[in-house]
Amino acid sequence: MLAVPAARPLAVVIPEPVDLLLVLAVDTSSSIDRDVARLQREGHCAALCDPSVIALVRSGPCGAIGLTYVEWSGVAHQRLVLPWTRIASLPDATAWSEALARKPLLSLGGTSIAGGIDFARRVLSDAPWPAERRVIDVSGDGLNNGSLPVEAARDRAVAENITINGIAVGDGATDIGSVSPPGELEDHYRNAVVGGPGAFVVTAEDFGGFGAALRRKLRREIAEVSPLCVGRSS
Repeated sequence: MLAVPAARPLAVVIPEPVDLLLVLAVDTSSSIDRDVARLQREGHCAALCDPSVIALVRSGPCGAIGLTYVEWSGVAHQRLVLPWTRIASLPDATAWSEALARKPLLSLGGTSIAGGIDFARRVLSDAPWPAERRVIDVSGDGLNNGSLPVEAARDRAVAENITINGIAVGDGATDIGSVSPPGELEDHYRNAVVGGPGAFVVTAEDFGGFGAALRRKLRREIAEVSPLCVGRSS
């Protein structure tokens, strides 16, 4: 009688953890024309490939972050532009930036920051790696409008231990129908948009300064990672 070898158990593949899961949630409402949309894209590409940002990514306990890029405008208008990508080196960042540069530019509709936050929160739930910190980075040039209250969207994210940080560009006067006084957009972001552990807002006077503001924000976010690589097998 032939002996039948015992079946070997299937190997369980455990995803490598990352220090930070970061959703870049970018305003593409009708106030963002093609030239401004291009400045936003170029700012993200340059910031991610900045040597100081890459050095911080590599210095973390896991030595990597998870990154995705979404665009939002009106209540029903959000899209995933780039899927989750593991960034652990300059070549990773360069490949990500080149992929972003190839995507078509779109702008339409109102400024539903609430819709953008809710969409980004769902994207975070689909991330393929574990991470101690989960962050949504909301950037835009206008106040929340439409039927969804942004405070409620913020609170839903914070309840899931997600931090929302923001980049407020200009004073909000470019938004449709806006007569915002100086500083109102920054105040709106501070009081209604950002939330969660360590949340903060950075500002840019206009989209010409967006890239520099984004670099400051990325350096701060990445530097605040946990001292342990949570989820890594020993």
